[in-house]
This record gives sequence, structure tokens and C-alpha cells, in this order.
Amino acid sequence: MKSTSDSNGGLLSAADWRRPGVRRTARTVHTLLLVVLFVVGLGPMLWLAKAAVTPTRDTLREPLSLWPNGFDFANLSEAWTRVEIDKHFLNTVIIAVGAWFVQLLVATTAGFALSVLRPRYGRVLTGLVLATLFLPPVVLLVPMYLNVVEVSMIDTFWAVWLPAGANAFNVLLVQRFFDNLPREVFEAAIMDGAGAGRLFWSVVLPMSRPVLGVVSVFAVIATWKDFLWPMLVLPTPAMQPLSVRLPVLQQYIELDVFLAALAISTVLPVAVFLVFQRLFLSGGGLSGAVKG
Repeated sequence: MKSTSDSNGGLLSAADWRRPGVRRTARTVHTLLLVVLFVVGLGPMLWLAKAAVTPTRDTLREPLSLWPNGFDFANLSEAWTRVEIDKHFLNTVIIAVGAWFVQLLVATTAGFALSVLRPRYGRVLTGLVLATLFLPPVVLLVPMYLNVVEVSMIDTFWAVWLPAGANAFNVLLVQRFFDNLPREVFEAAIMDGAGAGRLFWSVVLPMSRPVLGVVSVFAVIATWKDFLWPMLVLPTPAMQPLSVRLPVLQQYIELDVFLAALAISTVLPVAVFLVFQRLFLSGGGLSGAVKG
């Protein structure tokens, strides 16, 4: 027999919620949890935003005070111009967009081939892709670097873009999503004369916007914060992204300007997540990947 606590999908039954003491306690706990999550999740980012427009002496003396001696918006302009954050920010955007496109291209085409076209040895290929997830990334570092050197891609954005496409997690995520799309739609399109390319472009991709959004966020954020690989393949400072250049600049600039540069570097990842936040909060982008 189904318990009354299951009817509302929570630990407390409808009868428990009618009791004033239980209701007040539950709401208090919910409020405290929300406050803790807010402080832990958004606290550091909000503090960084405040410190970006705060003079260094105020940040060091009263780090938690709200602008005891006023704002200093010159930090942002100085970081953008004198420290040349604008140039490295542009490099980061170019690297992130290129890596996003390559990852999306590889993940969707590979997932389409394994899930929709279903080649004869598809399960073997899926197993091989899955096996690469068990390899520590550091093991692949030296072979990848030697390959980049061999084809003379050092100090080019291609050295970051192409290796980014070898992401087995994205391939498997997209494949599992494609597995749960209605096969009847594919069969109808094939009967109407659609080839593999038309089926991929006109049928599968329009039905896969949720998982494409999730993969896009993963790709942009992972590329934006990557440090080791861009440092190895982009040794020239003029080509380096923010993740590589900011640690070097820290010892040469004031604290308030450095914090302003850090705040600027967080703008795009936060914006990307806000654009696709509904996919994460609702779980719609991953629903097809976890069924079955």
C-alpha cells in the first residue's frame, strides 16, 4: 500500500504539513539551507565583484566591508587597457568558441553514427570510446604534445581546438540522448528519401537542442578554465588566454587591478551558464542520456 508521505513526493506526509510545529521547522530548515547554498555558491563570486571596484587598502584592511571608502571603477578600465586584459580576453573567446565548435561537431557526428546509423561493430566502438574515460588525462599529455609539435601547430589556436574534440564523455552523452529519440521519426524520414546527411541536419539536430546546450556549457567552461594544455602549446604571451596569462601578471600589477581582471574573466562563463540554466535546473538536457 502506498504511504501518504509518497503522495506529495516528500519525506513529510500531508498530515505532517498540517501541524504548525512541523511546518515551521521545515520552513526554517529550508531557509537555512538556501542561505548556506547562496553563501557557498555565490559568495565568492559576489565578493570578487565587490573587490574588483574596491581600492587595495580597503580589500586588505576590511575584506568583508562594503566599500568603506567608496568605489574605484578605474580598476576595471586599467585592467582592460594597461594590463591588456582585452587582448587575452579575446584570445580566450576565440579558443573557447573554436573548442566548442569542434567538440560539438565530433560529439554530434559520432553520436549520430553510433546511435542512429548503428554500424555493424557499433557496440565495440562504443566500448572503445568508453574505455578512454579510464585513462588519466596526464597519460595522454606527452603523446598529444609530440603530435602537435610534429605537425607544427605550436603557437596556433588549432593546437587547442583539435585535441578538445577528443572528448569521450560528450560523445557518450550525445549518443545516449540520441538512443532515446523516437525511431519512428527516423524511419519516416528515410522512407521519404532523406539520406544520412539530411537525417542528421534536418531531423536529429532540431530534436537535440537540450543536450546540445548542455554539451555547449561543458565545452565552454572546460576550455575557459584550462591552464596546463594552453600553457604548453601557446608559449608566446600574445597568444595566451586569460587562464595562462593572469597568474603571470599577478606579480606585476596591484591587487585591486588583478581582482578586476579576475572579475572580467568570469563574465562569459557566468553568462553562458545563465543562458542555459533552465537545462540544468530542469534536467531536460540530460533526461535522454539517463533513460534506459
